[in-house]
Amino acid sequence: MSKKVIVLGAGYAGIEAALTLQKKKKKEDDIEITIIDKNTYHTLLTELHEVAGNRIREEGVIVPLRDIFKYSDVKIVQDEINGIDFENNKLLSSSREYHYDYLILAAGSEPNFFGIPGIQEHAFTIWSYEQAIRIREHIRKCFVKASQEQDKAKREQLLCFVVGGGGFTGVETIGEIANWVKQLCREYGVDRNEVKLILVEALGSILTNLKERGAKKSMDYLVNKLGVEVLLNSAVSSVTADHVEIKTGRVIPTKTLIWTAGVKANSLAEKLDINRSRASRIVVNEYAQTQYKNVYSVGDISAFSTGENQILPALVESAMQTGKGAALNILADIRGKEKEKIKPKLHGVMVSVGAFFAQSNIMGRELPTWLSILMKYMVNIHYLFGIGGFELVFRYIKDELLFKQQDKFLLEKHYSVMTPAFWLVPIRLFLGYKWLMEGIEKVQQGWFTKALLAGLPGADAGSSASVTDTGETVFRIISEHTPGWYAWIATNIVIPNAILFQVLIVLAEIGIGLALLSGTFTFIAALGSLALNVNFLLSTGMYEYDWWFIPAALCLLGGAGRAFGVDHYLMPYLMKQWRYFVRNRKIKLWLR
Repeated sequence: MSKKVIVLGAGYAGIEAALTLQKKKKKEDDIEITIIDKNTYHTLLTELHEVAGNRIREEGVIVPLRDIFKYSDVKIVQDEINGIDFENNKLLSSSREYHYDYLILAAGSEPNFFGIPGIQEHAFTIWSYEQAIRIREHIRKCFVKASQEQDKAKREQLLCFVVGGGGFTGVETIGEIANWVKQLCREYGVDRNEVKLILVEALGSILTNLKERGAKKSMDYLVNKLGVEVLLNSAVSSVTADHVEIKTGRVIPTKTLIWTAGVKANSLAEKLDINRSRASRIVVNEYAQTQYKNVYSVGDISAFSTGENQILPALVESAMQTGKGAALNILADIRGKEKEKIKPKLHGVMVSVGAFFAQSNIMGRELPTWLSILMKYMVNIHYLFGIGGFELVFRYIKDELLFKQQDKFLLEKHYSVMTPAFWLVPIRLFLGYKWLMEGIEKVQQGWFTKALLAGLPGADAGSSASVTDTGETVFRIISEHTPGWYAWIATNIVIPNAILFQVLIVLAEIGIGLALLSGTFTFIAALGSLALNVNFLLSTGMYEYDWWFIPAALCLLGGAGRAFGVDHYLMPYLMKQWRYFVRNRKIKLWLR
């Protein structure tokens, strides 16, 4: 009988656990993998602030589970579990029971309000897709009401936005709001000086997971560039619908408090008969096992100890490593092999304050701002490629670079303009025709049979691409403007092997021509066109009538084969094929 493995929760840890089981299982393991979550999608929690601050569309932070587990054996169940019978190996919802042989608890975490009066009733949290949208719409509504409000005190409340917590989420959230506020002020006729942005932190500094220098630079950027007031050593003592009170005695009139200052394990943990640590996190051993040997706990809901009583922090990297480790240990147990201790290795942390500022500490090194921004994108791309392949990567790039909701700067306004691909069809066909004719002409000239490539004729510095020398036609690939390094390659490698390189050039020209005409692998064909033109520039230069090849090829890099071309069908098929191969380690010709 198949062993039933259930993963409870489709967060970072749960997704990693389910995918690892799918990837590493063998036919003889005979396991049935099920992932259960109350939602039908996976939420990119680290990007929610971009929705709250209206930088990207809300669709940009969710990934349907059916897309992640397509072409896999993982069964997806949408349900909300409210109890677990560990003695009888059952998960309990309001309407169903689910039997398991192995269970991975990956239910994640939720805000911790620390018993502060009024905060749960009146504060916003940013812990889900819906909450991020709620914050965005609330901020917009505050500007609408403020633009119509005549009472100065009420207007002040509406235009004061407070974020509680100076950790990563708090800093990123206030940074996004600060960037969006400039646009909102213009749209609703509000003076920017009327808007107050306040970050409240109970400790003496923000971003304590960063090194002091990085935290200070982030603080300076918030205060001096974005106009945020940062209150340190200022714990929130109470909250009402109209104000936030600080323990120092200061009262901040506001309709908006976004709470990011506390985190605890999912409240499900408190309902379970299971050993828990601080913040309700479930106690596990070095294999991520709970007191029940067939039950594992991973990610934010798990109190995984790294030694010296240090609990693994609630980070994405922590979640993924424990999720993967638990899955591998379950497979080891099923196979009767020894389990391996999970040894998490955290590579670093990073924080982005809007789209144009970031700080990071990677492998103990502080990266410059521009590289930190790039690393933020690369980390997200790497993760999305792992769970969903090229489609998710392309969608992420579009959301971040093309569909940005906030004000666009000069270059962004231009490169984010979307043009229908069918307008590129004429230039694609014409460039393809020209390359095909170039190749056919060379075949007729005997490029497949005679060595026709030559260097300079003695001391002559002629730069013609082809000359007649003693009655024989040759093609000069070295001229007076050819760089020395290129001339050396041509003289010592290309010319002695002329026929080989002639064949390669002709095949490249014909191949590029056919690819462009049919719209097949258009991006690669356009790159090939650029490469050949650069080669010609380095050797003999280009004739006047050839210069247009370069801008034409650049235009075609934007997916010109999607309209009236094979790429319209081929690229989606190849993306599906790649995902199927990653999930199953084999190829299936017909995919839906």
